[in-house]
Amino acid sequence: MMRSMKILFITPYPEGTAPSQRFRFEHYFKLLESQGHSYKVSSFMGPRTWKVLYQPGHLLFKSSGIIKGYFRRLRDLLRVHRFDYVFIHREAAPLGPPVFEWMIARIFGKKIVYDFDDAIWIPNASEHNPIVYRLKRYRNTENIIRWSSVVSCGNPFLKDFASGFNSQTVFNPTVIDTSYYVPSRKMPNSRFVIGWTGSHSTMQYLSLVKPVIEKLEKEFDFEFHVISDKEPDFIMKSLIFKKWNKETEIQDLVQFDVGLMPLTDDKWAKGKCGFKALQYLALEIPALVSPVGINTSIVTHGSNGFYCTSAEEWEQNLRMLLSNRSLIEKLKQNTRKIVEDQFSVNAHRSTFLSLFR
Repeated sequence: MMRSMKILFITPYPEGTAPSQRFRFEHYFKLLESQGHSYKVSSFMGPRTWKVLYQPGHLLFKSSGIIKGYFRRLRDLLRVHRFDYVFIHREAAPLGPPVFEWMIARIFGKKIVYDFDDAIWIPNASEHNPIVYRLKRYRNTENIIRWSSVVSCGNPFLKDFASGFNSQTVFNPTVIDTSYYVPSRKMPNSRFVIGWTGSHSTMQYLSLVKPVIEKLEKEFDFEFHVISDKEPDFIMKSLIFKKWNKETEIQDLVQFDVGLMPLTDDKWAKGKCGFKALQYLALEIPALVSPVGINTSIVTHGSNGFYCTSAEEWEQNLRMLLSNRSLIEKLKQNTRKIVEDQFSVNAHRSTFLSLFR
């Protein structure tokens, strides 16, 4: 057993709010405690700033929240000497050069575990924060990778990128807590539900399937559930919007008969960690996905879901499932096992602990 460690987690968002934090490292906190380690979490944004961050407007409030974030980072520098490791998720601060990371590594000589789960070196700013887009330095990622003791990457595409700047890279996938994600059966004879879940930033991909669903809803009786932090900007006959709520997320997801994960085939999408597909499969929901990046390691075509590379294939596979509920039941038999074996908290306990060596 490794010696007792003190770890400072430097995160962009408040604890328990952002999926990238909840499903990459926050659900390992109990594991750290069980091993005799201690930790502190320091988020750049406070809860109030987080609530309005991706809403239009609120410029003064957002600016105030960002200024407070920089003061939190100054406080972190004053106490960093108390910790054995500093775990940085994505970045210490959203704007400007990576000064805090440089000081932690070069001035204070602390071991940095750097974790990221998107192709964050590629510009991809929110439409509600154009100022951030102009001020953000996307090449910071390369420098932080160089200064880190070990780099934790959410998929092989990200690992390949990081390996160009640091040989100490680890494929540490986004994982599901299967003790929390427990499948349950729908009521018999309930309406068929096609579902999608995600944040406002990934809602753009629904444009790939929207025309298909509009065509199918003229022939079939089904509901199209969208679970997100923001309501879609389109109206459809079958659309039912459910605002994401941590307390009801499982209850809302298990209503799906099939879950969708459309993506464009580009570098940004290749950096995705397949989280939607993992959520679906963990709850025994077959997944229809674009075969981009790690999706092809999660979904096996014809076994626990289907690949869709064009509008024609989205329509063909959805039509087949809408017409054949027995096929849904057959696919369900092969869903959860891959999550338990390869993409669960239990499967990667040792992977996470190996980051602190």
